[in-house]
Amino acid sequence: MTSIKTYKLTDETEKQIVFDIKKMQDIYDKNGGKIDTPHRHDFYIILLVSKAKGSHIIDFNEFLLKDGQAFFLSPGQVHQIKEEQKSYGWVITFSRQFLAKNNIDYRFIEDINLFQDYGYTPPLPLNEIQLKKLNTYSTQIFETYHADSKFKLEAIGALLKLLLIYSNNVCDIDKKDPQQLHVGSIILKEYKNLVEDHFSDWHKVQQYAEALHVTPDHLNRTIKSLIGKTAKEYLQSRIIVAAKRLLSFSDKTTKEIGYDLGFSEPANFSNFFKKCTGFPPSQFRQQH
Repeated sequence: MTSIKTYKLTDETEKQIVFDIKKMQDIYDKNGGKIDTPHRHDFYIILLVSKAKGSHIIDFNEFLLKDGQAFFLSPGQVHQIKEEQKSYGWVITFSRQFLAKNNIDYRFIEDINLFQDYGYTPPLPLNEIQLKKLNTYSTQIFETYHADSKFKLEAIGALLKLLLIYSNNVCDIDKKDPQQLHVGSIILKEYKNLVEDHFSDWHKVQQYAEALHVTPDHLNRTIKSLIGKTAKEYLQSRIIVAAKRLLSFSDKTTKEIGYDLGFSEPANFSNFFKKCTGFPPSQFRQQH
């Protein structure tokens, strides 16, 4: 059985998962420009791109890798960077433990809506001023990380939070009514948690709506207003990403994968997959 390579972020001195920051150009030189295989990480990643040419595949969606953009990846997302030339920018990695250690509430990461758990996660486009600002924060983090000073991690935590807040302010999502956004974000967080727990056995939005004590229509409208897709589309995306990962990185049969994802009949799984992607699971497996 094959599996997805998983990278872990470990501090060798304390044997704790913490924080790291590297320059994209240094990583390119270290790897000799070699393209890595698709892999996942058990930590958060911020990829701040100043100059690049290539592509970035995240959960089977391919995006152009180019100048002036920022990618935000959550733990567990499968991705692969294909550089056509040396890239310049920053790769910032941190874990949930690092957030907790620096008194950054985990809910803060959910509230800023930069990190998605899976599926369609396009980069944040940056103009020259925005890129310069984020590069300044990143340079300060890099210099602090390599300095020998007291409260180093606390300083990094503060700078990281400023970088995330600024990035979030660049997004259009915060242009909505603040009160509406607050109420909706609570439903969104609860819905996302329910989906993560039940996507393999609850396939209908009505089941989630009942658990959240709202109507399916209200749930669909609320989710779409915040993330641009309905509750049904979000749920389908989660199931499809799980299916694609199993088809690509396991030797389970299509029938076994269908059962794992809560489909009582193989035909139902195949029909669902084809309806959402445009081709049957067997064809996807051959291509990947």
